[in-house]
Amino acid sequence: MNTFVKMITAMLFFAAATGPLSAQAQSVSPVTLSGDVKAVETTLDANGAQITRLVEPGVIVPGDRLIFGTDYANTGTEVVENFVVTNPLPGAVRLASDADPQLIVSVDGGQIWGTLVELSLTNDDGTARAATHADVTHVRWTLAAIAPGASGRLEYPAIIR
Repeated sequence: MNTFVKMITAMLFFAAATGPLSAQAQSVSPVTLSGDVKAVETTLDANGAQITRLVEPGVIVPGDRLIFGTDYANTGTEVVENFVVTNPLPGAVRLASDADPQLIVSVDGGQIWGTLVELSLTNDDGTARAATHADVTHVRWTLAAIAPGASGRLEYPAIIR
């Protein structure tokens, strides 16, 4: 795995583990998190049909597509409610334009949250503009309830800048 991919993976693990919960809440939470980054590889089979697979990233270049994932599991004996997972996007990537439009994001470093169409930025001249996928700095999920023993996966697509 190249250094760039290791850096992105490390950032994902850190972000998933340090979401908006306090350090104390994190230390007593029975929810475990594990993150990864996969490259999207598209090839053609013998009949010319397109095959898409997720692979370990090798050499990645601008325009390449990645999938950032966070697996979660409740290892405790009680339901965990309103569990929040927040992941900052590494500066070398932008949220892909086909990301779930209902994904909760921030475009200001995690201060204000909403769907992308709800957010705006202020230009240098003071005028407002609609936020774009390239402006996203963080993604966030709130899991309403995670039953004991339950697990799942959260993902978002990104493009190398």
